[in-house]
Amino acid sequence: MSTLFAILLYLATLVFIVGLIYRIGVYTRTPAPLKIPTTPAPTTGTGVVMRMTREVLFFESLFKANLWTWGMGWLFHASLALVLLRHLRYFTEPVWAWVAFIQPFGMYAGLTMLLGAAGLWARRLFVERIRYISTPSDHLMLVLFIVIAASGLTMKFVSHTDVVGVKGFILGLMYFDNQPLPEHLGLYVHLFFVAVLLLIFPISKLLHAPGVFFSPSRNQVDNSREKRHIAAWGKQLESEN
Repeated sequence: MSTLFAILLYLATLVFIVGLIYRIGVYTRTPAPLKIPTTPAPTTGTGVVMRMTREVLFFESLFKANLWTWGMGWLFHASLALVLLRHLRYFTEPVWAWVAFIQPFGMYAGLTMLLGAAGLWARRLFVERIRYISTPSDHLMLVLFIVIAASGLTMKFVSHTDVVGVKGFILGLMYFDNQPLPEHLGLYVHLFFVAVLLLIFPISKLLHAPGVFFSPSRNQVDNSREKRHIAAWGKQLESEN
């Protein structure tokens, strides 16, 4: 099992990194021929940075649109970020001081992450207009996060695993020195679905994470009256003519 999971995690990480770089490259090359910032929009570059910061950290537009969805969404994403930071203890030796400090908070963030994901799934199941536009992949993404969170919490509160052995396995992967993976069904489930998440990330709606930075409705300055907007390919055509 140690060898199988090592191969699976190497493959998943490779697909994740290469796929993410490719998709970001596509976003970078995609022309934005129109000036379409969502108004009211900032009229300066500094304003755009501030707007994007509020959007990424606090989901400003979602807050204005629907408080219930914003609450569940922000709870899920903030908890996920804290859980990921907590997991840095498996990748560092010695453990960084600030990572050690957030361990208790990150542990309970797993519970709020599960609650947030369950709330978002309930929205897709029981809100008629959202259920109508939801696809099977929308449900599967949320189920995937729920399974990952639940399996991780199970190892913490129900059936404990050898965390020292898990850290040894992870550090071994980083240094290409395969170490034994503790025998634990919950751990196998957790790692398998984490690998699945990494594999599907570059081809799923989860790409909204980097994609928000390339959204012309968010990253453009509202200066259409002051300055003519020409897409990159339009500038090339003008120079040729």
